[in-house]
Amino acid sequence: MTGKPRRVVVTSPRTAAARRPRHPLTREIDEQTRLGEVYMRSLVRTQFRLALFVCTLLACLVGGLPLLFLLVPDLRSAQLLGLPLPWVVLAGLIYPAFIAGAWLYVWQAERNERDFADLVERQ
Repeated sequence: MTGKPRRVVVTSPRTAAARRPRHPLTREIDEQTRLGEVYMRSLVRTQFRLALFVCTLLACLVGGLPLLFLLVPDLRSAQLLGLPLPWVVLAGLIYPAFIAGAWLYVWQAERNERDFADLVERQ
């Protein structure tokens, strides 16, 4: 015999007993377990942050216009197509900004939901 110890492989006949049955994550969400609640709370929090971001962006845009007209008095007297510039901006250009904000929100919300679905599917 050499001075090297012999390797021995130790296995258990109960290998199946050591494994925990895996449940799909969708089952956790459907059954409203704590883990499912954590995942759903994460999705809702992400969507809420997105809503706050879009609303803040639009509020700054809409709220900044009067400030702009106050700080730059020449803009108050400017005309565009025979109409005062503040009226044109407030009556005509605000609505496309709202539509763009809504589009941004829907696009990002759908992306968040796709990412969430991918995460749930991977588990």
